Amino acid sequence: MSDYVLEVKKLKKIYGLRTQNEFEALHNIDFQVKLGEFICIMGPSGSGKSTFINNISTIDMPTSGLVYINGVEIRTMSSNEIGKFRYQNLGFIFQDFNLLDTHTLYENIAMPLSLAKVKSKDISKRVQAIAESMNIEHLLSKYPRECSGGQKQRAAICRALIGNPKIIIADEPTGNLDSINSQELLSILKQLNEEQKVTIIMVSHDAMIASYSSRLIYIKDGIIEETLVRGQLSQEEYFQKIIELNSKEYQRVLKDKC
Repeated sequence: MSDYVLEVKKLKKIYGLRTQNEFEALHNIDFQVKLGEFICIMGPSGSGKSTFINNISTIDMPTSGLVYINGVEIRTMSSNEIGKFRYQNLGFIFQDFNLLDTHTLYENIAMPLSLAKVKSKDISKRVQAIAESMNIEHLLSKYPRECSGGQKQRAAICRALIGNPKIIIADEPTGNLDSINSQELLSILKQLNEEQKVTIIMVSHDAMIASYSSRLIYIKDGIIEETLVRGQLSQEEYFQKIIELNSKEYQRVLKDKC
């Protein structure tokens, strides 16, 4: 059995395959994640960050290469099998929350379990329990438009965790939050990671946000250009390393413009 909860081999993504507009967004990427890691993915705009995270999380499918999640190669599954596998293994947190405005917070949180055909009685118990853990049990009958950004993000976290996933995929999760709610979200993710060993793979452009991770993957032009491991560094020391890495990229851009 593999030591990895996620293993990527020779991942390639081509858009507009066999057309005049063919574009290779990801170039033969190898990547592994161990159980309980907190990974942050950074890189300049257009570097392939979103393409990468989509292709390692079943949202999109690679053109070639292998993606193993908990030992299962996702390209061997049918659409129906992938849907079920996703609910059982992955939780998603997005920048814009992705809550359905026509559904209450209860219904939004319960949706992965409903799609997995869990009994309504069990759904009710699990939604109530996870909402209480996030201090939004009093909001379950409200609609997203009636809630603040922080409350909606807490509901999105509940939805991501309701199926007890082994991996959480977070794509710019603090993008629509103020600084207070951003720090609160990161504290929640850090607690999940440290206490429950939930593996987190997060995209962020913010060095402070990235400093909560245990390993940073820097993507540029569709390849993993550099990796930073926090190891025994303090968060402040790790933050400075991330700043230095981003600074090198800014210096390259400025040099190219001169």
